Amino acid sequence: MEMSKTISLVANTIRGLAMDGVQKANSGHPGMPMGMADVAAVLFLKHMNHCPSRPDWVNRDRFVLSGGHGSMLLYSMLHLTGYDLPLEELKQFRQWGSKTPGHPEFGHTVGVEATSGPLGQGCGMATGMAIAERMMAARFNVGAFAPVDHWTYVFCGDGDMMEGISHEAFSLAGHLGLNKMVVFYDSNNITIEGSTNLSYSDDVRKRFVGYRWNVLEIDGHNYDEIEKAIQAAKAEKDRPTLVITHTHIAQGSPNLHDSHKAHGEPLGVDEVKATKKALGMPEDQDFYVPEAVREVFAARAREMEARVAGWEADFKKYAAANPEQAKLWDVCQKQVLPADIESQMPVFDKPEATRISSGKVLQKLAKALPWVVGGAADLAPSTKTFLDGFGSVMPGKFEGRNLHFGIRELGMSAILNGMQLHGGFRVYGSTFFVFSDYCRPTIRVSALMNLPVIYVFTHDSFYVGEDGPTHEPIEQIASWRCMPNVCVIRPADPTETAAAWLAALKNTTGPTLLLMTRQNLPVLDRTVYPAASNLEKGAYTLWQSGQGMPELILLGTGSEVSLALDAAKELAKEGRNVRVVSMPSWDLFEKQPAAYRSQVLPHECQKRVGIEAGSSFGWRKYVGCQGRLLTVDHFGASAPAKTIAEKFGYTTANVVKLAKEVLG
Repeated sequence: MEMSKTISLVANTIRGLAMDGVQKANSGHPGMPMGMADVAAVLFLKHMNHCPSRPDWVNRDRFVLSGGHGSMLLYSMLHLTGYDLPLEELKQFRQWGSKTPGHPEFGHTVGVEATSGPLGQGCGMATGMAIAERMMAARFNVGAFAPVDHWTYVFCGDGDMMEGISHEAFSLAGHLGLNKMVVFYDSNNITIEGSTNLSYSDDVRKRFVGYRWNVLEIDGHNYDEIEKAIQAAKAEKDRPTLVITHTHIAQGSPNLHDSHKAHGEPLGVDEVKATKKALGMPEDQDFYVPEAVREVFAARAREMEARVAGWEADFKKYAAANPEQAKLWDVCQKQVLPADIESQMPVFDKPEATRISSGKVLQKLAKALPWVVGGAADLAPSTKTFLDGFGSVMPGKFEGRNLHFGIRELGMSAILNGMQLHGGFRVYGSTFFVFSDYCRPTIRVSALMNLPVIYVFTHDSFYVGEDGPTHEPIEQIASWRCMPNVCVIRPADPTETAAAWLAALKNTTGPTLLLMTRQNLPVLDRTVYPAASNLEKGAYTLWQSGQGMPELILLGTGSEVSLALDAAKELAKEGRNVRVVSMPSWDLFEKQPAAYRSQVLPHECQKRVGIEAGSSFGWRKYVGCQGRLLTVDHFGASAPAKTIAEKFGYTTANVVKLAKEVLG
């Protein structure tokens, strides 16, 4: 069979599978898969270098379906190309326990490179993957053999282009010249409400030319134009490529072609049959895959297996010729913490802001862990996250370890997700804590994917002071604590800050948020107080004035721990038996055995005071009905930090007053 007929048959098979999957589920989005089937057929049949039998091959091309609602396109391709996704799973689309959920989920379905669906996020993650590819290539490609040499392909639509995150990510991609990134923009002019002209009239070509992209424009149903566009994109040496792909939503449907009704609902039994007839497919067979399609993809799979075997043979020769590079490769892939990492941490002996302490810790980590890379949303001088002596990632220069994301918090966090998904690095990003709200949607997806991205959020409370309520986080800490699979750590002093970084690096199942102060905090004498490594338990008894069961427990986090300690010592002068608990991480504490939690917060002692420069939300769980709270349930103010603390009651005298009210 000639190639054009083969591609047509593959594309129509994709359309049939997409229609049938959505129709059987009576739920889903058939329009986009049908519209982009032709591009997918050409890309996967002729260009995508990936190996279904080796889905974790390091040098595979990455494919990101940013418009994750069109998941039946991806599931169809994964099934056809030979991944472990049998036809029965396609028949269980969107059903309980299936491998084919409504939107693609990384780690749930083999071959899915990223959890996508919140529009635009795939654009950011793909940018991160492309950055990681270039950074790894700069590190490891020496001599004739290039162990890192792969492409990142993206399908996105009108909705992705409207979302602000795509502007942030694609702007940076153009600035960096990520030439091994190819984005197919499914321009079908349809969204849920109808034609895009209801709200959207961007000149996308001019927009991307302004971003310094290579821009091509094709008929997305013309195989020759698709092929030439991919070849032209691969020939581009200095810029990422946008292929504006003019398509028709629900291509092949006699009555719903170009209709917004095909976007997010089944075509209907009669229309599915009519479409199959129009496409020359059997009307009476559901989930039909012609034998010729299976054969052509089986041949492609064999070709890919041979390519992987060749790569592995070449890598052995490369490793023998470049032992230092091979050793670094192994270290970066395995990312094992050295056994003596704690001893390499700095020793703190004078008061300082934990953002400063965090920066000192990070410098030590950078020297010990070559796989740690990261940056800030234009705030590295304030967040102290620049790695001294390790260079910056710049256009055409990817050897460095410092990333400059610009003032693009949302784009930054999506790019970090993509880099972490790619592998080879452990990534961090930073900004002021109040701006973590800009990162929220992407951190949520990071938590869904169990990605261990680290965030350094500084200026963590109203102690920001003169900048005022716009820059003083209040409700942020409570809102992050309620997000599943996110570890929030607010260290109490510089030494706990080092422990917080180690805890973050040990957390490999989800994102970690490190909350750091702008103001100086005293260094707790660890020859008197328990080791800061107790931070990994989430909470621990820092000090108690007497023996046995305490009369009162003062609980604090971050900068409020030293305040609790000062108040406790004042109460101790009056003969009170007071316990101070440092509680840097609620979620780590909840993971401890019940016996340990009861030891730190015994049920017998219900007289408690919780102290935190943030929202009261959630604190009742730990202080109970009889306890009191010193928290902030209003916005901050513009004034020197000391003044605000006094006005808000964050003084030793006020904590003592609250404690006495509880004690009665």
